[in-house]
Amino acid sequence: MPKVTKRSERDARAEIVDDDGAVVADDADALRPVYAPLGAPTEARKGARHEYRKVNVPAHRFAPLKEHWMALYEPVTKQMKIDVRMNLKLKKVELKTTDGTEDESALQKSADFVQAFLLGFDVQDAVALLRLDDLYLECFEVKDVKTLRGEHMSRGIGRLAGKNGKTKFTIENATRTRIVIADQHIRILGSFQNIKVARDAICSLILGSPPGKVYSRLRAVTARLAERF
Repeated sequence: MPKVTKRSERDARAEIVDDDGAVVADDADALRPVYAPLGAPTEARKGARHEYRKVNVPAHRFAPLKEHWMALYEPVTKQMKIDVRMNLKLKKVELKTTDGTEDESALQKSADFVQAFLLGFDVQDAVALLRLDDLYLECFEVKDVKTLRGEHMSRGIGRLAGKNGKTKFTIENATRTRIVIADQHIRILGSFQNIKVARDAICSLILGSPPGKVYSRLRAVTARLAERF
């Protein structure tokens, strides 16, 4: 009588051996379906790696964004290999990684780059966020330092800017940062240490320190930083 044996433990297919020891083909084996190994499709695996970011566009920055769109588009798509588009319905700039994106931080850098432009920085200054790793954005308001109302607020903002922007430019050049003063909002772009020095100078001006005293303190601090490095 034929008996069923197995060739090995790894081979799950059964063979039928007759009384003479000859192997008889199993008809049921030919009818058994053969399935491909389970696994996610290639397209699904590629899509799973895609990440997204959305950056809100304030109403007053629509015109500058439209004017400088190509200056923003080219570094993000060519250098960082990130897809970018403007969603007019949601009023947001949408960014997405592609199959050619190599740097894991490229998406976040691109979002910071677009965010910096929308906060008021020039494209030439904001593009440094794509090329350097140790640059940051810091935003705060005048009321976070001291509560000022009416003409006191106007004078405080005037002290920050100075005549024809002289005070702001002096702080920027001394601390190697970029500063945007938009009404009561203050934005600083630079390295961590330089942002701290610039923030301390701005806070002193808001609290009422004379610009000359702030300049002297800036010179001392920047000289100390230069010696350290």
